[in-house]
Amino acid sequence: MGTQSNYALRLPLSLKAGAEQLAREDGTTLNQFIVSAVAEKLSAMKTADYFAQRAKRGDVNAALAFLSRQGGQAPEEQDVLPS
Repeated sequence: MGTQSNYALRLPLSLKAGAEQLAREDGTTLNQFIVSAVAEKLSAMKTADYFAQRAKRGDVNAALAFLSRQGGQAPEEQDVLPS
């Protein structure tokens, strides 16, 4: 992790108690639990944004045409699964 900073976090007592309990059960510190929770939330939000941006570039008609195409051809040699 790069440089670090301090931030005075104000949590409702019930959230702090719950986070402390889960951190204890996980064998980690409250600080590490909060760092992991923030990292997880950032990752989830960035992933959702990534897929939203990808969806804007998508072509529904092209996808439907791809999904409804005729099959029936044998896979190429490098794509055959071993028996």
